[in-house]
Amino acid sequence: MDDNKKSIIEKRINKTGENLKKNNMEFYYAETSADVCPIVESLLKEGDVITNGGTMTMGEIGLKSLLESPKYKYLDRAKVNTPEEVVELYRKAFFADVYISSSNAITEDGVLYNVDGNSNRIAAIAFGPKSVIIIAGYNKIVKDLREAELRVKREAAPPNCVRLNCDTYCKEKGECVSLTKSGSQMYDGCGSDGRICCNYLISAHQRHKGRIKVIIVGEELGY
Repeated sequence: MDDNKKSIIEKRINKTGENLKKNNMEFYYAETSADVCPIVESLLKEGDVITNGGTMTMGEIGLKSLLESPKYKYLDRAKVNTPEEVVELYRKAFFADVYISSSNAITEDGVLYNVDGNSNRIAAIAFGPKSVIIIAGYNKIVKDLREAELRVKREAAPPNCVRLNCDTYCKEKGECVSLTKSGSQMYDGCGSDGRICCNYLISAHQRHKGRIKVIIVGEELGY
């Protein structure tokens, strides 16, 4: 990356990080993807029960090999097969020591914005696991919640629906149907059973200081 562009990106990351800390979330900066695993490892304890939400970012940084270490008990989503097993793992996540996820967007004033279909991920971010680790590329940083909303409707939901083979308007057209209408609300969208934008979580100032840890990476990662 060009050094001049990098310096501006880092300023935006640090501004966001300072505001995350004001909202009682811990902030860590990883210059590259290779720097993420050591940071995550420093936040884990031997014997921790760990699981994760659906996240492209985690795969891109190669975190799974760390979590599969015999030092931890990793509840691996990839190793469950039946719908019943999947739901059981989702429920076990509430009792995990550590929950790892990305975020659909992070506002410059230090707020996390997440949207889900099954909602197991946003439920675990909000409550349950003792520690939540959010890993996000700098491309997830947005100015405010309006930009966060648009980011999900244009940049996150459509490719995720392609990846998950969900029969939705955004999969076919590349953006949420609500963007074709004037005066649409944050929660507006299609009526498909495959819709992945069913529940919305805004994580602002946290009552439990340090429970949520946010690692922002100086690279573009995930959707």
